[in-house]
Amino acid sequence: MTARAPRDVTGLVGAARDGDARAVARLISLVEDGDPALPEIAAALSGGGGRAPAAAQVIGVTGPPGVGKSTTTSELVRLLRADGQRVGVLAVDPSSPFTGGAILGDRVRMQEHATDPGVYIRSMSSRGNLGGLAAATPQAVRVLEGAGCQVVLVETVGVGQAEVGVASLADTTVVLLAPGMGDAVQAVKAGILEIGDIFAVNKADRDGVDAAYQDIQGMLALGERAPGQWRPLVVRTVAARGEGMADLLAAIAKHRDWLVRHGELGRRRQARAAAEIEAIAIAELRERLGVVPAGADLAKLAAAVAGGELDPYAAAARLLAG
Repeated sequence: MTARAPRDVTGLVGAARDGDARAVARLISLVEDGDPALPEIAAALSGGGGRAPAAAQVIGVTGPPGVGKSTTTSELVRLLRADGQRVGVLAVDPSSPFTGGAILGDRVRMQEHATDPGVYIRSMSSRGNLGGLAAATPQAVRVLEGAGCQVVLVETVGVGQAEVGVASLADTTVVLLAPGMGDAVQAVKAGILEIGDIFAVNKADRDGVDAAYQDIQGMLALGERAPGQWRPLVVRTVAARGEGMADLLAAIAKHRDWLVRHGELGRRRQARAAAEIEAIAIAELRERLGVVPAGADLAKLAAAVAGGELDPYAAAARLLAG
């Protein structure tokens, strides 16, 4: 990493815990930029000063493009705030594969909450990361926890069947689908079917909602589950009118109760921590090897593999050997 000016980490974390939105924004920006102060920031956020934050409830909201994720997220924020919860939102937008830029439009769609001091909304670019999330999302969640958010909503980019990274981050994953967007069975099969704790058939005022609902229920019935294992719930919503949103929030609460009763909440959070540790260790290893940014050794080895002089496994062994 390039050396940068020292950061007043203690001051930033303290201000974030006191609800300073600018401090929260600064900390998340440092996380996204991979700042050298990240270890110090992580230590401060985890309670290094004797004040460990309570773990936030992390709810993932995912589904195909255009299904109403931002509207649903906004409605969930409204209900959670009515219940007195402090809420953070991380809305991940796709980035251009050519420029790396992103529109970051989800904050625009949630303007009704912009002046609420109990809500923090942050748009993040995926920066080419696969899985529907940005690489910095797990650490951004920790920043929002440190800032006192009791619930963190993570809205993914419009996903396909393989983009299921949100399941490794969220306590509860809500998969949104809608009638009239193609074959519902096609939409829920493979990875998406497996990651959903709750399925919401949004835009339920459209024709075909009953067929979509039955298709999803039928697919879920085909899945094999051990005794006592959670069976995903299916609800109908019209998020644009606020209809069915109380049912969706009740389903989320029911799933959380099940997680706590069965010890699954702790297991999921331990698995999340393991994935986070592994990602940090791999990033550090890549930097030591000169992969980020790409070093001369890697460039030479890549040229040798592309030219047929080396196979990729031999090249990887040479890179690891230094």
